[in-house]
Amino acid sequence: MAHRQSSFSASRREFVTLLGTAATAWPSAARAQQSVGIRRVGVLSMHAESDPEGNRRLSRFTQGLAELGWIDGRNVRTDVRWSSANIDRSRIFAKELVDLKPDVIFAMTTPATAALQRETRIIPIVFALVSSPIGDGFVASLPRPGGNMTGFSDFVESMGGKMLELLTQIAPVVKRSAIIFNPNSAPARGAYFLPLFEAAARSLKVEPIAAPVSDDREIETTIDSFGREPHGGLVVMSDLFNLVHRAAIIEAVARNKVPTVYPLSRYVRDGGLISYGLDPADQCYRAALYVDRILRGANPAELPVQLPTKFEMALNGKTAKALGLVVPRSILIRVDEVIE
Repeated sequence: MAHRQSSFSASRREFVTLLGTAATAWPSAARAQQSVGIRRVGVLSMHAESDPEGNRRLSRFTQGLAELGWIDGRNVRTDVRWSSANIDRSRIFAKELVDLKPDVIFAMTTPATAALQRETRIIPIVFALVSSPIGDGFVASLPRPGGNMTGFSDFVESMGGKMLELLTQIAPVVKRSAIIFNPNSAPARGAYFLPLFEAAARSLKVEPIAAPVSDDREIETTIDSFGREPHGGLVVMSDLFNLVHRAAIIEAVARNKVPTVYPLSRYVRDGGLISYGLDPADQCYRAALYVDRILRGANPAELPVQLPTKFEMALNGKTAKALGLVVPRSILIRVDEVIE
């Protein structure tokens, strides 16, 4: 996998160049004082502390900081809070972090960012894995956020349509597709991605079906009901709720033999069919660039929000065989990871 690591390095160099032109110049005094004292960085994660994926994302973030000269315990102190996907706990921890008066806070996901926004409009916040930063009121615009927040969006409006197109390629028999999401946590309660998903469905001659769910029971009954009719497929949207409840989703679609496309490779490693989306840990790695800029004196209001530009695809060969699918060569030559 050495070639993939080198591509990440190339992307990093390109991104550093972008930052040099997109943001305002660092104040000379801030550059000169880089190593004066120990700076403080807060981190709010919606994962549990024992979650390997949450730790992978945090590790990539701290790796990015270290590569930029910020070593925990030497010239920076990192205070991490894990909310275990609990909104109330995330609000408690957001207040705790703000009370520590850090120089900057890193927020992973929309709920973490929203919790921090409730507590401060002054302390700089860098977010990652946020689907709709404008729609959720975090920034005024992508080029010029205008407040104390900036960061990295993990989603573009066309993603639902692209995932549906992939579904029809791997399972051409699909004539109707449900898109599953939790309206309580999805961007704009689902309205952010539904129009383009429905437009893509029309162009592919597939019937689009919105499938809002809010707990494991609704996931099971919705997919069981959908699976009783032939030629159905499923698109699972990028949503923290779906990630936390992925076991229920994967089990229900396997039981009903419904071809399904997921937004993250983690679903595929857990038994899902195929995924298309960004690498969340890599986005956390890139977020370290903005934290570094702010620690050196940059204004978050002038650092443009970055959209995802690199996507990856993973395929579970065993699941494809269980569904009786013959994976076309057009997918096999594009896939980044095959799990057997």
